[in-house]
Amino acid sequence: MAHAKVYSATTLGVKASLIEVEVDLSYGLVNFFIVGLPDKAIKESKDRIRAAFKNCGLRLPDRLVTVNLAPANLKKQDSLFDVPIAVALLQAAQLVRLDKQFLDDTVFLGELALDGQIRPIIGAVSIVHGIRELGKKRVVVPTKNVYEARLIEGVEVIGVESLIQLVAWLRGEITLEPERFDIKKLLAMQQALLDDYAQVKGQRQAKRALQLAAAGWHNTLFIGSPGGGKTMLAKRLPTILPALTFEEVLETTKVYSVAGMLTQDNLVYTRPFRAPHHTISQVGLVGGGTNPQPGEISLAHNGVLFLDELTEFARGTVEALRQPLESKSVHISRAQYAVEFPASFLFVAALNPCPCGYHSDASKRCSCSPQAIESYLGKLSGPLLDRIDLHVHVASLSYDEMKSNTEAEKTSAEMKMEVDAARAFRHARQGETPNGLLGADQIQKYCVLTEGAESLVKKMFDRLGLSMRSYHKILKLARTIADFETSQHIHEHHLKEAFSYRCFDRQKGS
Repeated sequence: MAHAKVYSATTLGVKASLIEVEVDLSYGLVNFFIVGLPDKAIKESKDRIRAAFKNCGLRLPDRLVTVNLAPANLKKQDSLFDVPIAVALLQAAQLVRLDKQFLDDTVFLGELALDGQIRPIIGAVSIVHGIRELGKKRVVVPTKNVYEARLIEGVEVIGVESLIQLVAWLRGEITLEPERFDIKKLLAMQQALLDDYAQVKGQRQAKRALQLAAAGWHNTLFIGSPGGGKTMLAKRLPTILPALTFEEVLETTKVYSVAGMLTQDNLVYTRPFRAPHHTISQVGLVGGGTNPQPGEISLAHNGVLFLDELTEFARGTVEALRQPLESKSVHISRAQYAVEFPASFLFVAALNPCPCGYHSDASKRCSCSPQAIESYLGKLSGPLLDRIDLHVHVASLSYDEMKSNTEAEKTSAEMKMEVDAARAFRHARQGETPNGLLGADQIQKYCVLTEGAESLVKKMFDRLGLSMRSYHKILKLARTIADFETSQHIHEHHLKEAFSYRCFDRQKGS
């Protein structure tokens, strides 16, 4: 009778859970059992392992094989346990002889092909990050997962291509060096984006609003006729956002890793920009499924989520954004477990002012009745609008504006310099927390009004019938406007500009 134990891991959301892979070889009827809440893909591991052993010239013991994946109360899924089960079998059958310390320090991951090749897995970077926190020193991954696994410092990453190569390394017949990675080189690889605000003519107020959004992390809604440039404006927002820090690169890469969307040439170096079609389901937007996967809001983590034609999305789908917009994460519960995906995104949406699209357009006549317009805009709930800081009207351009000299427009680099200066002023006052994410106590501390501003905000609060959330949104937006002027106090003109970006509030008060 022989027994062996090696370590592997799996993901729950973007977090890793350590799994003990135990193998027991007993005399009796030759069979192969896998227990410990495995899914169908794991139950099929025995067939892949049998074929891989045969095609690599290794003999599977003629014993009763029992594999246990512990803890037994945690559901296991996917095929990444093929390699750890194979290693435990080799150890139990004494085809390799590994000391206990090596096995305690090492985590094995990978799927076996029938010819013994080791196929890539999803979630590698999340697992490696998690096992480092659990004190493991070494991870063995498929070669095609090395590019993402090596992002994590403090863990030796060993890439293997086949079962034959893995066995030779475990026996000491060949040497495999840990993969190294230069973090500074990674950050330097953040490529310049081709889109630039200099390509967008006119729209000074909309560009100013996006600078405020970038500096204070404020959610934004564009209202305007078709062809006014709403999508162009939103698409260029990442060009004036700060570059990703390494921690943000890691957070975002983990989401894309568990979603199976990473390739060697497509690591997440720049801020994501996600623009799902309006036919997307609630699960596609927020995340979920039988085996929960991240949705578009998590794929936009640390970047921008843009919903064009907002009123065309199913109401239930859009309303599902309300909680993530506040909590910056999404929780998905199942009968036996719950997962959490990060969702700290900058929300930008666009819609037409009416069903035909030309209400208040100077060049075309609107054909919609007042009742049709009211019904159209009524698709947006008050609680959702309360969570959007800037409501910005995007007017259609005149012929002279379209033919204007492009060189007169600010470039993204110039706009970003102004944004960075405002962010630096804010950082000196309150640290990393952007104005858009200030809590109630922080608003009271940092959003200090002058006497005239206090009188104005009281008047507008009563006149517009603002909710407490809308009131706080206005204060936080005025705080960002003041940061662009390096003013420690919020003055009347800061508040007036903030109120100018709340057109739906003004409509309620008119």
